[in-house]
Amino acid sequence: MLNMIRHDGPDNVTPLVIAHGLFGSARNWGVIAKRLSKVRPVIAVDMRNHGQSLHDPDHSYPALAEDLAEVIADLGEADLLGHSMGGKAAMVTALLHPQGLRRLIVADIAPVAYGHTQMQFIDAMEAVDLSQVSRRSDAETMLEDQRVEPALRSFFTQSLDVPNKAWRLNLAALRDQMPHILSFPEIEGQFEGPTLFLSGANSDYVSREYRDRIKAFFPEAVFAKIPGAGHWLHADKPREFEAAVAAFLAAGD
Repeated sequence: MLNMIRHDGPDNVTPLVIAHGLFGSARNWGVIAKRLSKVRPVIAVDMRNHGQSLHDPDHSYPALAEDLAEVIADLGEADLLGHSMGGKAAMVTALLHPQGLRRLIVADIAPVAYGHTQMQFIDAMEAVDLSQVSRRSDAETMLEDQRVEPALRSFFTQSLDVPNKAWRLNLAALRDQMPHILSFPEIEGQFEGPTLFLSGANSDYVSREYRDRIKAFFPEAVFAKIPGAGHWLHADKPREFEAAVAAFLAAGD
């Protein structure tokens, strides 16, 4: 079972499971999860090879989907929100393991392969001399030397285990599995439940040309954009993001 951070909410309301993106963790979603838990239980998970969850050579989306399906089965019923890599994992969960899944929210990602890479960030984290790190700021300075922008330096070092001088990320597996992470598996099927594709208006991850493919997988999909937000829409516009998520989920309560 994945490591989880639970935020208790009212009883008899469908809980929400949150799946973070690449290099993230359940902890990154703490503020948003706590606010959303005012009206429903919220469970933020560490995806495999991240945080406190299992390290495994297999980081394919079917494997990530099995992890999420296990969490949902344990809850009995859940809504599922996934951002970026977590959004792809959430989509595959809905397509392969729809049992117990009520509503799906996909944050700024589409069921397509992307041409960019995240390998430069793995290179930068691997270049950090962990033996010389006694506080997060030491690692941030080394990441600055690798020309990593300030926001990402802070984000990456949230996954640093300073006392044990180690990353809570399985960088070797993520490097090896990067082609899988950037792609989308060849699978068939449909998820016929309510689905929201929520994007940042300044992001190009979910372009209009992808909508036919999205509708083929998710015929009930609706689309919304958050003005002024990019790919990290939940960080750029957290209140607007929370409001959109809450409204979509409330429609099913």
